[in-house]
Amino acid sequence: MVVTLLAAALTVPAGFGLATMLTPVVLFWLPPHEAIAVVAIIHGAHNAWKLKLLRSSVDLSAVKRYGWALIVGAILGAMLHSYIPSNPLLLVVGFALIILPILSATERWTNIRLPDSEDRIGGFGSGFFGGLTGHQGALRAMFLQKRLPDKAAYAATASVLALAVDLTRIPIYLLFEGTSILDEYILIPSLVFSAILGVHLGKLWLTRWKQSRIRTGILVAIVASGILYVAEASKNMGYW
Repeated sequence: MVVTLLAAALTVPAGFGLATMLTPVVLFWLPPHEAIAVVAIIHGAHNAWKLKLLRSSVDLSAVKRYGWALIVGAILGAMLHSYIPSNPLLLVVGFALIILPILSATERWTNIRLPDSEDRIGGFGSGFFGGLTGHQGALRAMFLQKRLPDKAAYAATASVLALAVDLTRIPIYLLFEGTSILDEYILIPSLVFSAILGVHLGKLWLTRWKQSRIRTGILVAIVASGILYVAEASKNMGYW
């Protein structure tokens, strides 16, 4: 609950990272498929509450640019998620944790304003990885961050897009992992409560902290987690 509180607070100014930081914690108790599904519920509650507090700052034009591609990507990713065995899925999660944050932090990507026509590609990719592994934010940030330099507008709009993916993938997860998810009737409400409290703390940090420092700390921790995931999955699959 403490980790969830801090992670939820950090992701308000950073614009992404809750699923990435929370998944390693939930994996201590649950296998990859169930962990991703449980984190999705917490992630959805967090984004819904964040949107409630920041709704006046949402940039509707940016939301519309992503359009249907975001939802289509989330559906395909969530469906594929249910058919990939645990160790390969953990391997995919690990590589996603390593590659996507590095791309989002690389000046080649974040300092170039991509054409508006590319937003659907970013939306589809963000939705697809969100449905597959739960890690949608890094790819979304590559397309969204430079379009919305205002911190409040970026945080609010990112929460709308993330919530759209969550509302798409959660029913699919429940369809395939429903019984296992319902068994976590203590874990899920506890972490949802912590995530909601974290939104209020993060709103304070949004105006007081430098976004660049928060993002740097998050990215370092994310990449480190990804390396550990790749190593664990590779070992379980007999690669070393």
